[in-house]
Amino acid sequence: MRAFIFPGQGSQSVGMGKALSEASTVAREVFQEVDDALGQRLFRIMTEGPEDQLTLTENAQPAIMANAIATLRVLEKEGGIRLADKAGFVAGHSLGEYSALCAAGALDLATTARLLKLRGQAMQAAVPVGVGAMAALLGADIEKAQGLADAAAQGEVCTVANDNDPSQVVISGHRGAIERAIELVKDHGIKRGILLPVSAPFHCPLMQPAADAMAQALADAALQAPLVPVYANVTAAPVADAETIKALLVEQVTGRVRWRESVVAMFDNGVHEFVEFGGKVLAPMVKRSAQDANATSVISMDDIEALMKGL
Repeated sequence: MRAFIFPGQGSQSVGMGKALSEASTVAREVFQEVDDALGQRLFRIMTEGPEDQLTLTENAQPAIMANAIATLRVLEKEGGIRLADKAGFVAGHSLGEYSALCAAGALDLATTARLLKLRGQAMQAAVPVGVGAMAALLGADIEKAQGLADAAAQGEVCTVANDNDPSQVVISGHRGAIERAIELVKDHGIKRGILLPVSAPFHCPLMQPAADAMAQALADAALQAPLVPVYANVTAAPVADAETIKALLVEQVTGRVRWRESVVAMFDNGVHEFVEFGGKVLAPMVKRSAQDANATSVISMDDIEALMKGL
C-alpha cells in the first residue's frame, strides 16, 4: 500500500515551482488559482523572492501547499492518475496536513490557500516576536526530549512540538526556557540543541490565540470527507469524518506533530511506499522511522514522469 505525504514549513525556497510552471499548464493553473484566492502575487514571491518575504509564515504556508498540490495535479492530470486509486492514505507535516486534505478532496484549493494564509497570520500574531522560540534536538528520542523540556521549563512553557523521527525532536515555548534547554542537552544524553530560525513558537500552548482563530475559520469552511483517510498529526491515527478533522486541525495548532508515530502507524497498517510531493524533507524522516519502507520525493517533471512509470 502507498501513502501520499506533504511537507511542512521550512521546505520553501526561492525558485520553488518555477520549472514546473514552465513545463506544465496544469501547474500554472494551480499557482494562478492560489494567487486569485489570496488576492496577491504569491507565485512571484515563490519564484523571485525576496527570501524574507517568502519565509514569512503567512506566505510560506500557502506557498508550500501550492507547490505540493501543483506537483500532484500534474501527476494526476498529465498521467491520468486518480489519488484514490494509487494511495491508501494521505498525511502531511503540520501545514502539510492541509495540503493532504486538499489532495484528497476534503478542501478545495482556494479554501485551503485562504485557511493557510489566515493560519500563518494567526500563528505569527499569537506571540510577540522574541517572546517564544523553537529548537531542534539532534540525537534525541521522545523520552529524552520530554525529560529535557520538563527540566528546562521552570514555570515557563517548554514542550515537545514535533516528534519527527527517532533522532530528531523539536521543542517549543518561551525563549528563556528553550535557551535553558539548549544549555542542558548534554545532561540529558542529547547530542545537540539548535535554535531554529522561526518567527514564533509553533505547536505549543502559547499558540492558543491562533487555535481560537482557526476554530472560527474552520467552523465556516466547507470541508468534505476525504477520498482516502488522513493520518492526523495530533493522533497519529487515520480519520475520515469531516467534523472530526476540523476539530483535530484546531487541536494541531497547539498540539504535538506526531510524525514519527504517524509513519510507524502507517507502516504497521500496510503502507510500505511513501511519496512526498513538493519537498524532500519528509522522505528521509520516513526512512529513519520505518527503515524497510520505500520513500520518494517528487519535485520536478523528471520525478513526476519517473513516478508515473512506477504507479
